[in-house]
Amino acid sequence: MSSENKNIIEKLRLADLKGRGGANFPTYLKWQTVLDQKSAKKYIVANGSEGEPDTLKDGYIIQNYPEDLIIGLKIALQTFKNSQAIIYLKKDYYKKYKTKLEKLIANLPITVFREKGGYLSGEESTLCQEIENKIHRPRIKPPFPAQVGIFGSPTLINNIETFYYINKIAKGQYKKTRFYTILGRVKNKGVFELPLAWSIEKILKETNNISDFDYFLQVGGGASGEIILSTETKRQVFGSGSIVVYDKLRTDPWTLMLGWADFFMKENCDKCTPCREGTYRLREMIRNHKLDKKNVEDLFFVMENTSFCAFGKMMVLPFKSAMEKLLK
Repeated sequence: MSSENKNIIEKLRLADLKGRGGANFPTYLKWQTVLDQKSAKKYIVANGSEGEPDTLKDGYIIQNYPEDLIIGLKIALQTFKNSQAIIYLKKDYYKKYKTKLEKLIANLPITVFREKGGYLSGEESTLCQEIENKIHRPRIKPPFPAQVGIFGSPTLINNIETFYYINKIAKGQYKKTRFYTILGRVKNKGVFELPLAWSIEKILKETNNISDFDYFLQVGGGASGEIILSTETKRQVFGSGSIVVYDKLRTDPWTLMLGWADFFMKENCDKCTPCREGTYRLREMIRNHKLDKKNVEDLFFVMENTSFCAFGKMMVLPFKSAMEKLLK
């Protein structure tokens, strides 16, 4: 292992790098968990599923900085003995970037894998299922993939962006930035690498995207992200790092919420009753413009507390915030 890669886990801890897939889990803890497992074989996965609508950062990194991704993977391969790496890509990324990536990983124990499902494929245990050629549904956790993952082996799963920054941290070049996707009713759409500490307001100003009309935003994902009013933009960005700007006068909140409901109905795995039935009931109420406060509260409580995986729990946030802020 090169000198710059020694003690990489301690470097990740000191840098306070959190996973960039949306869960915000400390990266060093996941690496340490994998390192602590006694196993003859270990797997490393760069998760490029990026199924969250209006999130483009991972594709942007693969297109513009593929070498940084590969170096991040090489650091992981050097850290975990007898390991094999996989670049896991959603279907359109696989089609677009497979050839480019395979040229960079020639003679390395890294393969490029095409996901089989959709949005839920980005969930780490579902990802393991797909690589094992099993049904794309989440597993019971614990054990977590870092303990028992692909083919029963400890498996490190980090987002594409996370591996980009692992390379920067190893080289002492990390400046506490992240990638933001900015879309919607803005002048300057795109992906921007900017400081983590910046507020939504500052990000919009610095990218020349401050609106001159009454607007609201969806932050953290184009389906699962929270609705933020224009008066709340002193906050930082969370989740997958996306900001979508909507014209308040031109956007019908019922149509917006129905689009989310359609998306979640299409993408859920139908495994558990709270998520499957909850999504259907919510969609029917939105479609009919009939939201009984008590029924909605009960439905959200059940989904947040009894859904099998994070899918059913996290989908409550956009609807709850939209109902509170847009349906007044």
